[in-house]
Amino acid sequence: MRILVISRCPPYPLYLGDRLILYHLARELSQMGVTLDLIAMADRAEDWTPTEQQVYTPYFDEVMLFAPVVRPSLELMRRALLASARFPKQAEQAFMGEMWRAIEEQVTRHHYDSVHLFGGIQVYEFKHALGDLPTLITPYESYALFTQRALQHQRGLARLMAFGVHQLAKHFERWMFNPYDAVTVLSEPDRDMLLRLQPRLKVSVIPNGIDLAHYVPVAVEREPATLLFVGNYEYRPNVEAALWLTEAIFPRIQRHQPNAKLWLVGNAPPPELLACATESVTVTGRVTDVRDYYQRATVFICPLRVGAGIKNKVLEAMASQLPVVATTLSADGIDAQHGKTLFMADSAEEIAQYTLDLLRDEGLRQRFADSARALIVERYSWRSVAEQYLERMRSITRQASPPDDEIN
Repeated sequence: MRILVISRCPPYPLYLGDRLILYHLARELSQMGVTLDLIAMADRAEDWTPTEQQVYTPYFDEVMLFAPVVRPSLELMRRALLASARFPKQAEQAFMGEMWRAIEEQVTRHHYDSVHLFGGIQVYEFKHALGDLPTLITPYESYALFTQRALQHQRGLARLMAFGVHQLAKHFERWMFNPYDAVTVLSEPDRDMLLRLQPRLKVSVIPNGIDLAHYVPVAVEREPATLLFVGNYEYRPNVEAALWLTEAIFPRIQRHQPNAKLWLVGNAPPPELLACATESVTVTGRVTDVRDYYQRATVFICPLRVGAGIKNKVLEAMASQLPVVATTLSADGIDAQHGKTLFMADSAEEIAQYTLDLLRDEGLRQRFADSARALIVERYSWRSVAEQYLERMRSITRQASPPDDEIN
């Protein structure tokens, strides 16, 4: 089976969460005998270095990268208002004309069984460049759901602007995926939003996985009363969550546990987050190996209030047997049980109380750790995720093939 992959980003580095899924899927699918070609947008300087691109060669037969272009607001509005303009028919009408031509050339040169597109507004426009090939598109999440959740935390003029973005997101998602044979998202709330906007879509949920060989529990002594949050802080919801944690949640914990420490780990912390560093709060920036922090912390807190999709950081903590306290949003797409696998709460008071319960009860921490690891092993291996994607692609390929009597 040969699959053309079209993506809004390359599959590396892995500290950028939207790249992680593509990397692990490519690794697993190539080991299962699938031939993959990659055409992707690359928006970071390191994407173009030979060292970075060598990461892809074991998993992709051919790789082509293209610098993304700015999508003019007027053209986006034209596509929103005019049905005839929504799906370009040729390269000259596309935002990414050069990439469109490369796709057409690849489709002409190779026999592909199907095409898998990763992204939403960035890649949806390529449908007519793919001819009649079976197509699966994975937008990761519903952007309409993301903007709906973001709207709840805005006030004044910012809320008015956020409302406009939300309305535009809903409008695009009512038609953006219609021509594709199948759609996959990472969590049930994302699927439900897409189906509310367009009930005719064929949407399925396939979660992200975990590299079980990479996230292996180790017998090291954990730091006492040490709390952890991990995130790529180029993603604004991670910054908002970290600030809420330091300003509203952690002080409540410290009142009852004065020796508590908080580690904020991850790439590109902005100045307002760096300013939170104290004797009790450590802001690390990007680290060489995040596993060291998962293995040494006492409790993982994930207080995200904005976002969509599945949270890799929660899966990683659970795989590392680190007890988790999370907002309900942070647990989207994870089949975890409150009070058994993790604690879920949406107020600063409840998050602080559940964290204190775990800090005070070693037996409870161990039960959570064992239950979480067992769930990850059973449900969230990358091999299992890759098998689900492969079956989805085989399904749309079978549906696109004419029956034997038509062939004859």
